[in-house]
Formats: sequence, structure tokens, C-alpha cells
Amino acid sequence: MSVRELHLRAGGVGVRCLAAGEGEPAAVLLHGASLDCADLSFGHLIGPLSGRRRVYAPDWPGYGGSERPPEAAYDLAYYERFLERLLDALGLERADLVGLSLGGGVALSLALREPRRVRRLVLAGSYGLGRRVPWGPLGAALGRSALAARLAYGLIRRSRPALRLGLRNVVCDPAAVTEELLEELARQAALPGAGRAFLAFRRSEVGWRGLRSDLSGDLHRLAVPTLLVHGSRDRIVPAGWAVEAHRRIPRSELLILEGCGHWVPRERPEEFSRAVERFLSRPDPAGRPR
Repeated sequence: MSVRELHLRAGGVGVRCLAAGEGEPAAVLLHGASLDCADLSFGHLIGPLSGRRRVYAPDWPGYGGSERPPEAAYDLAYYERFLERLLDALGLERADLVGLSLGGGVALSLALREPRRVRRLVLAGSYGLGRRVPWGPLGAALGRSALAARLAYGLIRRSRPALRLGLRNVVCDPAAVTEELLEELARQAALPGAGRAFLAFRRSEVGWRGLRSDLSGDLHRLAVPTLLVHGSRDRIVPAGWAVEAHRRIPRSELLILEGCGHWVPRERPEEFSRAVERFLSRPDPAGRPR
């Protein structure tokens, strides 16, 4: 299935979006933060997933080929409002949402507030499932530091060994770190304004006492069928958070990928794609609207 590139406006922001396939219900694939974009996390999956449905994979504001509005808050609430406007712009009253990390947190937040907009939910290494900051006070300090962010992005642009080292936090299998991936990450790091949205997000969401947007206390009221996919060796979001989320979400399934890190769609693309396809293609219960 051929993948095309769309350019549209949602919530006043110019958005670049990959699209493929036909049919309902549509699926929207939501990438993570840092240097991520739609191509990196889902470019190799959008085709296989589009055999039975329309599939869209947007770049978040502040990332990839989308605009970087300087006045945006870039916190979870901002991205949730943007996602609802994006669904409107795509003409989707209701859709399946597949979210990775930041994208998972945004999708989860929308599903809790507006369940009528979400048919099914896939959370991969999702943000929003707990409060603890990775690496404790040091992680909080580095996450909020503009100087640390500038140094990190500058080093990544100049040094492939530094980029490989940084990827150890999100990928466990060295075979997943290809030269093509390194080249694309370096290109994303060199874009004007790269890292600004992520720094703004961290400053808003990362506090000295923990993460601001902990949605775990609301999971018991999540009415949307949910699949949680998580790497057993995720260093960013502990796998135990997904296990606990599965216990709390009434209509949920859990897939733990052994030996996998945080970037599940890149590290285990075939397993991830098969699991998502099975979950999204399952018939709806009788009498439930599609």
C-alpha cells in the first residue's frame, strides 16, 4: 500500500501527516518525543497496517515537518487539544489511536476525557502511567536544563558515537540501531528549533516531586478497549507501570516483549505490527457502534 504525504492545518498549526489505505475505522499513529517523528516510529509500519483501514501518522507540532509555534505550551494538555483538532481536520469523528511514549500519554488523556472519539487504544511504552521521574532528581535536573539540552543536541549532531550511546536508553538490541536510523536522527537533530518542544514539555511535565501528568488514578474509568505493549527492559517507562495499568483498566490486554527497550515499534516492528493489527481487526461486540 503506497504511503502519501498530507499537509493540513489543525488547531491553527501546519501539520505534516503520512497517510495510506482506505476504509473505516481509521487508525491514527502518534509518535514519541525527543528526536522522534512519524517516519521514524511508524514510517515502516503504516503500509502494513493500512491493508484494512485508513491510517494516518502525523508529526506533532514542534517535530518533523510540522510547524513549531513559539507560543505553544507543548505540555500534555496542549497536545491533547491539538489531537482533537487533528481528528476534526481529518474528518474523523471516531478513530483507533496508537500512541508511543508521549503519543500514548496524549491518546490516553483524550480517551479518558472524550471516550466517544476513541474506538480502540494501543499504548506502547506510554507516558502517563506513573509519577516517578527516570533517574530521580538527576533526571529531573537534566530534563529541565536548557543548557543540558543544547549540549546534548549539539553533541548528537556532531558525533555518531554519542548518538549511539544515547540510543542505549531507548533501544536494547544493537541490531536495531542501523546507519539509516542514525542518519535520520542526525537529520532531525539538525532541523531549526529541534529539541525546543521537548524541552518545553519536560519543563512543564517534570517536577522535583515527580511527573505532573500521572493518569494512573483514572485508569479504572477508562471505557475504551486497550492494548498495552511494553518492553521488559524499558529504561524510560518501567514495565511494571504497564502491568499495573493492565490491572486497573477494565477492558485491557497486555503484551510484554522480553528483552525489548522503550522504542518498541523500531526494535520489534514485526511483533508490534502483528499485535496491533490483531487488536484493531477484532470484531466489535454486538450492538456497539463502530
